[in-house]
Amino acid sequence: MSLIARLRAYAADAFGIAPRAEAVEGDDEHLAATALLVHVARADGVLAPAEAERLARLVQGRYAATPEAAEALIARASAFDAETRDLSVLVEMIGRESDDGARGRLLAMAWSVAGADGAVDEFEEALVWRLGKLLGFDDAGIARARGEGLAERATAP
Repeated sequence: MSLIARLRAYAADAFGIAPRAEAVEGDDEHLAATALLVHVARADGVLAPAEAERLARLVQGRYAATPEAAEALIARASAFDAETRDLSVLVEMIGRESDDGARGRLLAMAWSVAGADGAVDEFEEALVWRLGKLLGFDDAGIARARGEGLAERATAP
């Protein structure tokens, strides 16, 4: 359970508040992961159509069942990213319980989004590299995720 989920559960218990009915297991983690991807997509100051399309496709494939659900999650994540603006808070929300495979997949997704417009500029490169460090990867792990994410970008429609 993530820190945010534990705090919500504590507050609900302490103040007698019923938990949100629409919350689902992993909701906070999915929101935080999507906010990280949104942050990466906007790193160079421009959300190119190719980046928006890649972001929607990745979110639908990993965190949402339908295009509509993906669109709603991206909208929530965009607002959340605008409020947060701190990668470490978003990474903390993902939770320490996430295994290396899930964190590696998220990092590969970030590289894929960064390169969706055909190039990874220096701001995107630095941001995704920092994200990799925050997720607990060494340079070799970050480079491996970069290769996976950019290879996926090359083969994706």
